Amino acid sequence: MTALSISCWAADGSQPVLDLTVGDALRDAAAVAPRTTALVEGAPDPAGRRRWSYAGLLEAAERAARALLGRFAPGDRVAVWANNIPEWVILELAAGLAGITIVTVNPALRPQELAYVLGQSQADGIFLIPAYRGSQMGEMVRQVRADLPALREVISFTGWASFCGEAAPDRALPTVNPQAAAQIQYTSGTTGFPKGAVLHHRGIVNNARLHTTRIGLAPGKVHLSAMPLFHTAGCVMSVLGTIVTRGTLILPPYFDPGLMLELIAAERPETLLCVPTMLIGMLDHKDFDGRRHRIGTAVVTGGAVVLPALVGRVEAGFGAPVSVVFAQTEASPVITQTSPRDTAEDRAHTVGRALPQTEVKIIDPDSGQTVAPGVTGELCTRGYHVMTGYFRDPERTAAAIDADGWLHTGDLASMDERGYCQIGGRLKDMIIRGGENIYPREIEQVLFGHPAVADVAVVGVPDVKWGEQVAAFVRPAAGQQPDPDELFAYCREHLAPHKTPRYWTMLEEFPLTSSSKVRKFLLRERFLAHGADVAIRAEVPDIPATAPPAP
Repeated sequence: MTALSISCWAADGSQPVLDLTVGDALRDAAAVAPRTTALVEGAPDPAGRRRWSYAGLLEAAERAARALLGRFAPGDRVAVWANNIPEWVILELAAGLAGITIVTVNPALRPQELAYVLGQSQADGIFLIPAYRGSQMGEMVRQVRADLPALREVISFTGWASFCGEAAPDRALPTVNPQAAAQIQYTSGTTGFPKGAVLHHRGIVNNARLHTTRIGLAPGKVHLSAMPLFHTAGCVMSVLGTIVTRGTLILPPYFDPGLMLELIAAERPETLLCVPTMLIGMLDHKDFDGRRHRIGTAVVTGGAVVLPALVGRVEAGFGAPVSVVFAQTEASPVITQTSPRDTAEDRAHTVGRALPQTEVKIIDPDSGQTVAPGVTGELCTRGYHVMTGYFRDPERTAAAIDADGWLHTGDLASMDERGYCQIGGRLKDMIIRGGENIYPREIEQVLFGHPAVADVAVVGVPDVKWGEQVAAFVRPAAGQQPDPDELFAYCREHLAPHKTPRYWTMLEEFPLTSSSKVRKFLLRERFLAHGADVAIRAEVPDIPATAPPAP
């Protein structure tokens, strides 16, 4: 291969982009491997683990698709608000067959956050579980429904069998355009509320194909994934990645290190997909045994900084090479990925090269010019995988995708002469805590509502376990002395647990630019030099947003 003279990787056309929909992928798998086990419910009780063959999964999805079309029309938007249950997967596939767009919703959201997602997406309906991790989700929907005139259907997964029973056997399923919207995924931003990235069928199905091809997976292999289905890592990489390889997906209802280890021992997966925090939790668990918990082909990780030392520890512990992905929801999601066949050095220190059919370049953020190899700039990507745009937000779509079709990721990276990339930070202020994306502006807006707060800046600070934690710098209102415990409790009323700041510092003034913008990098430097005034660890368990409640 010729060494690159500039940091631009042309699309590798060695593999085609296929005009497929989510429904096409499922039908193809059921036609070729009808008796292969497609989905296993990774319940804590082994006796309760339901299983579906590809023929059975297609039958269930087609029945649910016909039921959907009894209440919705192709092009409608249906939200999904639940943890990792098999019915979530069936609904995803059914919506794909029916030409209905799913809106994925984090189970940890609070009423204000939920109302924004449902309202901005103009969701026509929502499927939900009544409660999860102490959150009364059914009650929250009732609280916000009056302000959501478009939301005409609220359906509980507890009545899933009854809902599917509404299906008219003779109802025809539509022909779905591969370019049609399959999902709206709400992704983080640094200002305002999250943006709804519209992902099309062709993008997510082919990304799943090419991601699994990079790993070198043969048909019929077993995959274990703890990634939440409301993330593209769950519903695209895990679900669709399994289907396009006609493999078996083991789906635990939530991340629990002991349960994951038991599933590895029982189901013998070829691949394991987890964010770094999850891998640390499993390796540190008292039941971990490198002889019993071997992974056959690869451990796939990303979503947060993957330290070289962790790569080495994971490979030694699980006995399989690590495949690191660099992904963004707007890119369906995988952009670059290391291969299990890469050198140990590249697996530990890079995020690999672009997937096939994917262009990547590194540009100077100020001039827009492509930089030389080894120079850090903003990573941009172009190809089949780029989102259609942000739902009902042309201004922010135009800011993210330029006139030539390049998606500007907002991430800093460098590319070497071979096309291998290293991530060097973020242009955006987004915080990634244990694989969960957190946008500071949303937290700041909540804290602005407290009478003791005159101004606030939220930043991400380094954390050994989670990659980053949330730190709040507060300028008190005149005559006020804000109590960090009170501010913490106030945030917990309005925000999901993982978004609530753990570190609190009171400042009389903020470091500002000449245009009066807060110089957040100086706040991070202050934290690194002096720490916080208060570090709160009580009340909320320091666990991923997708973990189960404590017993």
